Amino acid sequence: MKDSIHTLAPQLQRIDSEPYYQSIADEVTLFEAAAARCLPVLLKGPTGCGKTRFVEHMAWRLKRPLVTVACHDDLTTADLVGRYLIVGNETVWVDGPLTAAVRAGAICYLDELVEARKDTIVVIHPLADARRVLAVDKRGEMVAAPASFMLVVSYNPGYQSVLKEIKPSTRQRFVALDFDYPEAAVEAGIVAREGGVDTEMAKRLVKLGELTRNLKGAGLDEGASTRLLIHAAQLIAAGIAPAAACTAAVARALCDDADMTDTLDDLVRAVF
Repeated sequence: MKDSIHTLAPQLQRIDSEPYYQSIADEVTLFEAAAARCLPVLLKGPTGCGKTRFVEHMAWRLKRPLVTVACHDDLTTADLVGRYLIVGNETVWVDGPLTAAVRAGAICYLDELVEARKDTIVVIHPLADARRVLAVDKRGEMVAAPASFMLVVSYNPGYQSVLKEIKPSTRQRFVALDFDYPEAAVEAGIVAREGGVDTEMAKRLVKLGELTRNLKGAGLDEGASTRLLIHAAQLIAAGIAPAAACTAAVARALCDDADMTDTLDDLVRAVF
């Protein structure tokens, strides 16, 4: 049987038009400096605050292809690195997304790294230090990363626990950038642009978001993200009444607990 390598091209996303991203601090400059020095980057921040959009924007800005992997509990090393498949009479090696990114000199973005199995996370260690190599054990191959390859990972510190945390041996390989929800005026501008509503409506949506965030730790794991506020705005732009849009896109999306849902409904009514 023949042994050949197949790299799955669809894993490589080439971003030709600029994804909208509103810079909050010096994250763009820091990311560009890290990329120039072949340093891996860790993005820390709550869900829906713009981490993924930031990576897409930077891939466009640096003119590099992007491979994105949504990490989860069942993600194996083979899922990242690759595996052999039998196709007819041929044994075909299929690169996983991480290997495809290394070979192509792309940005590889591992979203919510903390969700992956710890034995899987270890595979990125040689890529995230001075060696910059990926061990493909099943092929007995060491794939050297070109200068254009960049490893980017993200996680939400709010979901940290004893069972789900990034080990120091992993964390200390990265340049870390903090992300959070932007200040109200900036967030309103983002919601207005992405959601297709006027500035006044965007401000009211941001006010609702801030009220829900004040409930974090008092019944909610997380308040409304910028992403949820944009979803509500898009429903409003489509003709849905603001209160109904916010109930569906914010209140019901945040929680299933009856008492907390009632509280969120009260906040919607207070704002709209």
